[in-house]
Formats: sequence, C-alpha cells, structure tokens
Amino acid sequence: MKIVVLAGGTSTERDVSIVSGTKVCEALREKGHQAILVDVFCGKESLCAEQAFEGAYDLSGDVEYIKGFNGQIEKMKAERKEFFGPKVLEVCQKADMVFLALHGMCGEDGRIQAAFDLLGIPYTGSGYLGSALAMDKGITKQLFRENGVPTPEGVVLKKAEPRKTAEEYGVGLPCVVKTSCGGSSVGVYIVETEEAFAKALENGFAYEEKLVVEKYVKGREFSVGVVDGTAYPVIEIAPLVGFYDYKNKYEPGSTIETCPADLDEELTKKMQGYAEEAYRVLRLESYARMDFMMDEEGNMYCLEANTLPGMTPTSLLPQEAAALGMSFSDLCNKLVEVSC
Repeated sequence: MKIVVLAGGTSTERDVSIVSGTKVCEALREKGHQAILVDVFCGKESLCAEQAFEGAYDLSGDVEYIKGFNGQIEKMKAERKEFFGPKVLEVCQKADMVFLALHGMCGEDGRIQAAFDLLGIPYTGSGYLGSALAMDKGITKQLFRENGVPTPEGVVLKKAEPRKTAEEYGVGLPCVVKTSCGGSSVGVYIVETEEAFAKALENGFAYEEKLVVEKYVKGREFSVGVVDGTAYPVIEIAPLVGFYDYKNKYEPGSTIETCPADLDEELTKKMQGYAEEAYRVLRLESYARMDFMMDEEGNMYCLEANTLPGMTPTSLLPQEAAALGMSFSDLCNKLVEVSC
C-alpha cells in the first residue's frame, strides 16, 4: 500500500510525534508498504504527489528535514492561517492510507479527521467524533459517569470564572489539576495544599482555557490498549519517582513497566472490560489506549482515553502487543488493516 505517515504538527507533543512517525514508517516499509514520512504542518515544497511513493526513499533525510523546523513552529503559526503544510493534502489524496502518528491538539482532537472525511482520505484511528470526545477530558469524564465506567470525582473549571479553593469546589486535597485537552501529561499537577492548588490553576490556565480538577487516587497505575474493540493485556506503570509525567514517560530508565501486569485473572478481566466499555462510549474506532488507577482497596478508575497513543517499539501499546507475541511491525500493519 501507498502510505503517508503524518507526524510533527504544532502541539506540545511534536517531538514525540516525530519519533512515533519515524518508527512507524520504518516498520511499515519493513512490511513491504511504500511508506513515507510527512510533517502535517511544515510539509515539503519539493514533494511531488505523483512520484512520492516511487523509487528509493531516504527516511533519515526526511526526519532531519522535519526536525529542522522545530525551533520555528511558533513563528510559522503566527505568520500563516493554513494548517496543512505545502503538498500535504495533495500527497495524502494519492495515498491508499494515512497513518496518523500525531499526538495532541491539531492531530488527535478530530479536526484533521473531519477534514480527511470531507476529502475522502482514509486514515488510521478513530473518526472525528470519537477523537473530539476523547480529547476533552471533561467530556470524557461526563460520558464515563453516565455509562458506568468508574472515574475519579471531579469538576471542570473555566479560566474566566472566579477562582475558589479545592475544598470549595468539593474536590478536597490532595487533588489533581490537569489541562482538559493536553497530552503526554503536560500541564498535570498533583497538589496537597491550597497554595499549591492556586499555583497549579495559574500554571494550567497558561496552557488552556479549561481545566479538570479531580480527586487524587493513591495506588497503582495501569494502561490497557483496545484494538478493533478488543482489550490487549494490561500493562502496569510504576515511575521510580513521582507520577507518570512527561519526564517519566520519555526518559529511559525512569519507569518500570510490567506487561502483563501482576493482577489476578478477575481484576485483569474487570479492567479490560472497563477499557472496552470506555472505547465504546467514546465512539472510538480502530485502536486506542485507556489509562487507569487502582487504589489500595482494589477500586479501579479510568482516567482518560488516548486515541493516537505513542508508537515507538517501547511505547505502552506495542509492549502490550508484544505480550501477545506480536512484533512492532506486525502491530503497525494490523493498525492499518483494522482502519481500512
């Protein structure tokens, strides 16, 4: 198949997206696909849609080209209105499939998916509705509550509203403050005092206009991938210091990840069941990954859904696939197949 792997973009997760896209492109080419890597925002003026998939391909050259824009993104955003970079839509329209290796805003939030639907461009992952619902943690929490998926109690705050204390919001301390539409745990704060809570609101609102505040769950952290509606093995995430924030997600050796998780069969099936239900109520398609906490009494809480989870060989979903005997390239190929 002719496949465009879209990466980069303008979100705070641009660097992670480039890594995901590079690894996915390598894997798909190993499987015999004519895969090329393209930056959704920066594009490439010299890209010829008619010949993009033909002949030898220099992936490392395209990776360096894409990385070369990293220090210019904010300036480029200020100078132009068009989101899609030069030749991006043209080459995507010539592809048999677009593999979305994007993370965060303007990639994982449904806007690109909606544009591709209008243009008739096939892509991997969930459609625009499920992507938009899952991207907003406030809406996710509401849908979980209404459909029996356990989730921590919490409230949604807007920047323009008067500020209150954590106690006045009915959440209490300790609590978690997080951006409603952020990713990779950017803009997530665990606070234990009212002073820290006020500071977390100030920092969080610097990222977005809306924040989610929820009760802190002390316990073990897990994640469950769901592919084509079926849950994969549960993986446990145990950071050596703190919680599973941006640093612990991407700095080698900072987190112990165990897959399959050390849970009995009953708890495993229960968590997988909640993951599949979360996938269903959020109208997700093809694949996603659900994050969970389990307290010391064994109560489970679904925190959020990731509709385009990290896709490097050591990312969580590929580790879960490996526990099923599936290689990284096999997984990438399967995600294309279930998206057709």
